[in-house]
Parts: sequence; structure tokens; C-alpha cells
Amino acid sequence: MLLCLDTGNTDIHGGVFEGEKLRCQFRKSTLPLGSADELGVFFSAVLRAHDIDPAAITRTAVCSVVPAAVHALRTTCRQYFHSDPFILQAGVKTGLKIRYKNPAEVGADRIANAIAAAQRQPGKPLLVVDCGTATTFDVITAAGDYLGGAIMPGINVAAQSLATHTAKLPRVEIAEPEYALGRTTTESIQAGLFFGQVGAIRHLLNQLTREAFPGEAAWIIGTGGFARLFAKEELFSEIVPELVLRGLYHAVQLNPETSAAKK
Repeated sequence: MLLCLDTGNTDIHGGVFEGEKLRCQFRKSTLPLGSADELGVFFSAVLRAHDIDPAAITRTAVCSVVPAAVHALRTTCRQYFHSDPFILQAGVKTGLKIRYKNPAEVGADRIANAIAAAQRQPGKPLLVVDCGTATTFDVITAAGDYLGGAIMPGINVAAQSLATHTAKLPRVEIAEPEYALGRTTTESIQAGLFFGQVGAIRHLLNQLTREAFPGEAAWIIGTGGFARLFAKEELFSEIVPELVLRGLYHAVQLNPETSAAKK
């Protein structure tokens, strides 16, 4: 079995693949990360809770946008799963042509999303919107060229910013409001956060389509922790919350010499 760990700024999204089947998923807050032993104990307990014997993990893979977390995760994989983890980073095989000016700058999560999208919808012009701590947009051509995209603050970051940088505005629950016309301060903030994010996503998708795929209709995949919040807004062709994990899975298949269990 393959243990995949997607380490974001807010949480670690983990999953276990048995063949192509995603057996389970789990999340853990990135901060505090904890020591390698604390991570190993946590991962082992989560796997057992999903009826998976930790000893059945033969390969591990890590995708991280938090550089400081990589060392602890590598140590955890070696000590608890006897596996040198595959690290999705510049230089590994992706099946894509990275057209970014500096490929090393592209976040590993964005590359994982692009890999999974290209595998899922081959031969189509693609846009991936990852609604997480940041809301990221990635553009992949039908020929498998990764062109780049856009990055903007995610809805939760926007909420935190309002609460932190204003004297009277409270921290509110992230929710889908019924109306844009808020009748209380809380309702007004929720409306601004939600419909502001929807409007920004829709506008960026239209702009990216015009620039990258003029005259074509792109297939749009929504992913990330907040993607389902926008399900009714018809922004996406489909929503695949575990897209990064599936991208990691495919990356391991493209790099079979890595992530092998230690003898």
C-alpha cells in the first residue's frame, strides 16, 4: 500500500492507496507539526482506525508547501514505515512539460493537481482551482503543457485578515449565505467573503480561458477543502477533493525507482 501525505499551510491531508483504490483519507493540523515520533504515532493510529495495518504500507510519498515539514515527514516514513519517501519536487518525472519561467518556483501541490487532472481528463484543455489556504488556479493544455496560473487569498485567509486588521469586525464562520444582502455584521461579512470569492474565481476562470484557450471550452476541476462550499455556483465541471493525493499516486507510478520500502 502507498501512503500519500499532502502537507499544506493549514493541514496535512493524508490518504492510503491500495492499487488505484483510495482506501482512506485523514487530516491533521500542520501547526503544531510535532516531532517525527509524534507524527508516526498519529499516522499509525489513524491507519489502524481505518482497519489498515501500518506494516502493510510499503511505499510513501510526500507533497509539501511547508519546507520545514519535509525533514520530519521523511524521518517518520523511514522509522515507522521503513520507506524512503518519494518527494514531489523539481527534477522528478511528472508527465507534463512545465512552462513556468522558473519551474522550481511552482508549488508541489499545484504540480500534483496538474498531474492528476491530466491523467483524469487526457487530451483536454484544463483549469484546476484549488480552494484551500490560498485559492490557486492552474492551466494545463491538451498536449500536457503546464502553463502556470494565478494565486489569491483563500476564503479563510480573507476572514482571518478582516478579523485581525479591523477593530470591530468579528471572526465569522465560513458558510454559504442565502443572500448577498446581509442584515447583520456577521451576515454581511459572510456574504462578502462567499460571493466575493465566487466572483473572483469566476472572473479569473474567464480571463485564464480567454488567454490560454481562446475559442475553447476548458474542463474545470475544483479541489481543496473549500471547493464543495461553492458547489451550487456551477463554477466547476467537477469537484475532486482528493486531487492532490491522486496526483501524488500518479507521480509515484512515473518514478518507480523511488519510494521503495527499505530492505
